[in-house]
Amino acid sequence: MTAATHSTLFPQVPDSADAVLDGLDPEQREVATALRGPVCVLAGAGTGKTRAITHRIAYGVRAGMLQPTSVLAVTFTNRAAGEMRGRLRQLGASGVQARTFHSAALRQLQYFWPKAIGGSLPRLVDRKIQLVADAAAACRIRLDRGELRDAAAEIEWSKVTQTVPADYAAAAAGAGRQAPRDPAEIAQLYAAYEDLKRGRGVIDFEDVLLLTVAVLQDRHDVAEQVRAQYQHFVVDEYQDVSPLQQRLLELWLGDRDDLCVVGDASQTIYSFTGATPDHLLDFRGRHPGATVVKLVRDYRSTPQVVHLANGLLAQARGRAADHRLELVSQRPTGPEPVYTEYTDEPAEAEGAARRIRELVDSGVPAAEIAVLFRTNSQSETYEQALADAGVPYQLRGAERFFDRPEVRKANSALRAAARFGGNDSLLDDAVDLPSQVRAVLSGEGWLPEPPAGSGAVRERWESLAALVGLAQDFAAARAGATLSDLVVELDERAGAQHAPTVQGVTLASLHSAKGLEWDVVFLVGVAEGMMPITYAKTDEQIEEERRLLYVGVTRARERLHLSWALARSPGGRPSRRPSRFLKGLRPGSGTAGGRAAAGGPGGVERGYGRGGTAPAVPRRTARTPARCRVCGRSLTDAGEMKLMRCEDCPSDMDEGVYERLHEWRAVQAGRSGQPAFCVFTDKTLMAIAESVPEDERELARIPGVGARKLNRYGAEVLAICAGQEGVGLDGDD
Repeated sequence: MTAATHSTLFPQVPDSADAVLDGLDPEQREVATALRGPVCVLAGAGTGKTRAITHRIAYGVRAGMLQPTSVLAVTFTNRAAGEMRGRLRQLGASGVQARTFHSAALRQLQYFWPKAIGGSLPRLVDRKIQLVADAAAACRIRLDRGELRDAAAEIEWSKVTQTVPADYAAAAAGAGRQAPRDPAEIAQLYAAYEDLKRGRGVIDFEDVLLLTVAVLQDRHDVAEQVRAQYQHFVVDEYQDVSPLQQRLLELWLGDRDDLCVVGDASQTIYSFTGATPDHLLDFRGRHPGATVVKLVRDYRSTPQVVHLANGLLAQARGRAADHRLELVSQRPTGPEPVYTEYTDEPAEAEGAARRIRELVDSGVPAAEIAVLFRTNSQSETYEQALADAGVPYQLRGAERFFDRPEVRKANSALRAAARFGGNDSLLDDAVDLPSQVRAVLSGEGWLPEPPAGSGAVRERWESLAALVGLAQDFAAARAGATLSDLVVELDERAGAQHAPTVQGVTLASLHSAKGLEWDVVFLVGVAEGMMPITYAKTDEQIEEERRLLYVGVTRARERLHLSWALARSPGGRPSRRPSRFLKGLRPGSGTAGGRAAAGGPGGVERGYGRGGTAPAVPRRTARTPARCRVCGRSLTDAGEMKLMRCEDCPSDMDEGVYERLHEWRAVQAGRSGQPAFCVFTDKTLMAIAESVPEDERELARIPGVGARKLNRYGAEVLAICAGQEGVGLDGDD
């Protein structure tokens, strides 16, 4: 699930090497033509770094200066590697290996293990949590689920920084890490984990790199064979390289220097995994004759977004800040960023969902909108708010597009139709490729109009609709393309994980949003304690939090909304304040400390409008503390607040009303093709059946009954509460 781009999905393959360079700006062209010796590309957010390095590889291949099979391009995610392979294919440079560090190492390890070690490679475990739990039990250390995850993270960090168990305590202290338990206990657990793993004959993800490094160090014949295969290396996101990955890269290179690295120290946001920008910042010291190119022309974001991004970094401290890049927007002017303050987190989610609903209604595709937050635990509130607003959404990091069951079934149906379509009556009236695809997928559940609401039904439809859209783009780009040609294209895309755009607002953590972009971005929870996160204590940790916010800001192409809540829950004490990172950048926040922030106009407080105009949004009045109507205790749980009573307190629910509401809800959900909870959740139905409201004013007081649902369902719900039979069950709209 990648964010949509505004480039042509199926560009024509350039007809010559020189044509590969067409459309590159002077700095990108310099990157593309610097094919010998060490090259360091310092690329700011949105400056076209992937374009520059893929055109570099393609130009070298098309000009005959590079053999495709001799190039190894490495990056950090399967999605990024897939995108690189897809772009290289479109530039006529198929055959180039574009992989993650782990994928490239595992491939080499599998090939050379029988020769270097003997026998077959030990089994690779997908997740180490169970092994960590078993090791903890062997050490008689009790860990809850959260502590198990933290301990696993410490083991991963130790291995990528090449720290052995005996050295863990000293290394963790030197790195300023806050161990989840006593460092001596973590060291003991780490040692037991390694013993347990060896005893079971398995390896983990980090072992893939460690063992590949060991084989290349110990077996010179194997190292020479690898170096004979790969003679030219490209490393993307070089600021995220760990010491272990850097060591592997050095062994791949040997004494050669045909290496191109690309990165931005201001986007270093994974130091907790062992990543460090030092290798990028020290590159010229290790390679004195290196060509260094800076990319600062920002093609992604408007001047207003770029101004805020530059302002964030202007206040930064530390080595990465000393090497920051001042971005220069290449796009027309756009609206100012919008800053909004809410009384509590549910109000913030409802406000974001309301504005997103307005955007979608005005014609902005849902796939061009994202809600980004600091921690995954924030997701649920926004999922519910978007569902209540009838806005489809997708979770970043969920199942990959081509692995979805409906997509696999659709691909099988298209493949069968390509083989035997002449005997398929579904295709009798299909006159071109798009109509053939629509006809085939109609048998899989695709309809011309989407089902209402969100949920599984809508998600399946969106997957099929993405394939229909892909077929239309493919046919427009390739005159005379057949169903068989499309099947080949889908197979190649599946191999590269080059997915089409799926309609739906993206919900993602700031870390998982790296490398993506949207027309509209909502940065939520931008408050002290969340941004920076509470456990960021040292100067280095605070600066990484600033960089994380910078990454979030630079995901936006046109519109940017930043918001925060004064309290966690309704009725809570409004003790929170906006993030310190916004000081001097948002209106009314005074002057930033330290370096002067970039000048220019500020944003608009509590406003939103197209073209930068911002109608006033009234400040929400502070809510009184929510209390149980049975025992009077303060309520903080969202479900209890909907019921207005403690979960354990006795219910005075009218069972008959509840059953009629339940039956009515099922009918409404069936009509709209959406899950039942999108009409009303079970808790909301219970709250209605317990209070049995007599008019709209009483119904509107019940949490979960917003203005939209009141207008749509209020009359029927009140009729059911009044005892009218058969309301909304006769099939009429």
